[in-house]
Amino acid sequence: MTTLFLDYLKHRPAWSVTLVWYLRAIAILLIFSGLIHWARIVGMSPWRGQWFWEMPVEWQAATVFFGVLDLVAAIGLWLTVSWGAVMWLTRALTQVVMHTLFADIFGRRPYEIAFYLTTIAIYLILLYLSEREQRR
Repeated sequence: MTTLFLDYLKHRPAWSVTLVWYLRAIAILLIFSGLIHWARIVGMSPWRGQWFWEMPVEWQAATVFFGVLDLVAAIGLWLTVSWGAVMWLTRALTQVVMHTLFADIFGRRPYEIAFYLTTIAIYLILLYLSEREQRR
């Protein structure tokens, strides 16, 4: 058992490869999220029993904003270009702000906030490890 673990450590993927796969996993989540937003916009799916045209204006604006931003960020993350990470971080931090500072409008969602902050922390750790590995 110990030799298998040591063998894995010798042949494990580089941190930069792990970072790329992490960003692509986030990209897949964003594609699904963007498609869900667009399904609401075009009237294929209601949200909490309300169709897009019945939602308050604030929710309509947020739905369109995230519908566009999710797909743009997903493309950037999949291609692993710097603007993709910026778009994704903007999206994630916007959600955190919406559900903390504007909780009276958008509702308080502690699990969603924890998810976004955790994914950002994992990204920053992987980015740090990847940069440190490349400096060697």
